[in-house]
Amino acid sequence: MTQAKTTGGNQGQVIWVTGASSGLGRSLALALADQGHSVIASARNEESLSSLEEANPSIIALPCDITDESSLRAAQEKISTNFPGLDEVILNAGNCEYLDFPEPDWSAIRRVMEVNYFGTLNCLQIALPLLRKSAAARPHIVVVASQVTNAPFARAEAYGASKAALQYFFDSLRIDLAPENIDVSVVNPGFVDTPLTRKNDFDMPFLMDVEDAAQRIIGQIASRPRSYSFPRRLRALLFISKLLPAAWQKMVSRDIGESVPASQPSQDSKL
Repeated sequence: MTQAKTTGGNQGQVIWVTGASSGLGRSLALALADQGHSVIASARNEESLSSLEEANPSIIALPCDITDESSLRAAQEKISTNFPGLDEVILNAGNCEYLDFPEPDWSAIRRVMEVNYFGTLNCLQIALPLLRKSAAARPHIVVVASQVTNAPFARAEAYGASKAALQYFFDSLRIDLAPENIDVSVVNPGFVDTPLTRKNDFDMPFLMDVEDAAQRIIGQIASRPRSYSFPRRLRALLFISKLLPAAWQKMVSRDIGESVPASQPSQDSKL
């Protein structure tokens, strides 16, 4: 890792991005590095992280498994050895598995929660001490949740529950960290074109290009919003589930539930 100086301005910040080997995390890391930030990119896929370093010298690869305590402790030590602190952390790593009824794999729920919820909290635990050392006036925590929490989807019990848990946790965390001047933002993307979503065998309304999604997120989190959900058209569509729950249930059961194949675990991708 190459040492960089933490600054209090918007440029030259030290930003840790998890789930950076592919999809949204990779695009976020590249876009932030292009802006002049020092980006610490984490994931399990060392080969993919190496290609990120080659793409931009401002990106520092930090392979780690967010579900493994020893791996994360080693990552924390490497960050603290090379940087005085973190200015921002983007907690993006996640996976998705669907439940196949009437004979679901119940263990899939634990696997999804282990990465999406507990893995994210593992990263938060080691990031907080580093954020408190930042020279920035207001360090920033960004967690990537999902618009899936706005409506029930067939077979998405595990994924949706993990993202709903993240939303509540970080909404509460915002209150507790306010006295320390640490901001917390929850980002809720819709469908983004990533290696994981390409496995979906159902219509994904308002599917977004991954680079476009990354640019939208970066543009919005600069103002430290409490939450940011996009695209708005999808949010409006999902609002139907609250107005007409019976009609929504019929629609998703027909268009999604009968056609989606069970997905394999795939860390560092987004739905």
